Amino acid sequence: MALTAGIVGLPNVGKSTLFNAITQAGAESANYPFCTIDPNVGIVEVPDERLTKLTELVQPKKTVPTTFEFTDIAGIVKGASKGEGLGNKFLANIREVDAICQVVRCFEDENITHVSGKVDPLDDIETINLELILADLESVEKRLARVGKLAKQKDKDAVAELEILEMLKEAFEASKPARTIEFTDEQFKIAKGLHLLTIKPMLYVANVGEDEVADVSANEYVQKVKNFAAEDNAEVIVICAKIESEIAELEGEEKTMFLQELGIEESGLDQLIRASYHLLGLATYFTAGVQEVRAWTFRKGMKAPQCAGIIHSDFERGFIRAETVFYDDLLAAGNMVAAKEAGKVRLEGKEYEVKDGDIIHFRFNV
Repeated sequence: MALTAGIVGLPNVGKSTLFNAITQAGAESANYPFCTIDPNVGIVEVPDERLTKLTELVQPKKTVPTTFEFTDIAGIVKGASKGEGLGNKFLANIREVDAICQVVRCFEDENITHVSGKVDPLDDIETINLELILADLESVEKRLARVGKLAKQKDKDAVAELEILEMLKEAFEASKPARTIEFTDEQFKIAKGLHLLTIKPMLYVANVGEDEVADVSANEYVQKVKNFAAEDNAEVIVICAKIESEIAELEGEEKTMFLQELGIEESGLDQLIRASYHLLGLATYFTAGVQEVRAWTFRKGMKAPQCAGIIHSDFERGFIRAETVFYDDLLAAGNMVAAKEAGKVRLEGKEYEVKDGDIIHFRFNV
């Protein structure tokens, strides 16, 4: 599934440093605004301990992890919604992503220039969020003029959309993003179809100093970001982009030892992947055989035929059954034969909702 999260932030907050670290894509990074002009796209493997365990169990010829895509988007400044700085390019790039990861500077460093001259994470957040809201407000106002005429003619769809547009306009004028509005399921479908920037799920990435990453409780900037995110219907993770760039150069035991020395349980990459997955309602299922053990990304709520279609359209078109076993059950049994004997392997039909961690063999006929 080609889903992507855009990494955004003001100039010099550490977003490109983070992007370089998690993707090792080598995006240019420098101490001045607009260093990143064209969006850099990086594909990163999704770390999953279950895939490692399955590989040990099945001993396939190859193992293929699932991947996630991150886009590093040019730094934004006030006035972007009116085309200031790289505003038009910035907004166009955000329209292309499925979720937004906003990197916020929560560290002091006199050697790294801040675009506004001081470290104030809430001011930084307000700058970006306001530009997104203003861009959405402009879109909604344009659409209101067209839809309003149709609504007066008693067009049923136009009447329903008009209500949504008016709700959105009211929220935007109060500086509230679309994701904070409590829509019904039907209203959300209509709002989603408007392709708004502020309806995209938001993750705030608090970038702290090296000496704070193991214990951020004393960092007042992080606490402010967390309090703000709670009202913004958004999530927060805390990382140190500089440390992540060091971790990216390590592998295996060396990486584990480095994390232990720092007092960190998992890398920022692991946090970012998990949070991005949660943000987009994603999960992982597996296929496992002697030729290949592989992880596949799917949206929670997808039925078995849809998940089969992620592998190949023929699998969905000719779907018959999904031979399924839970990851924990297979691990407990030791192998597929023992799992079948224990009654843990199930044959699921077209209405089965695939679960995170399912190991599936699809039966199909085309």
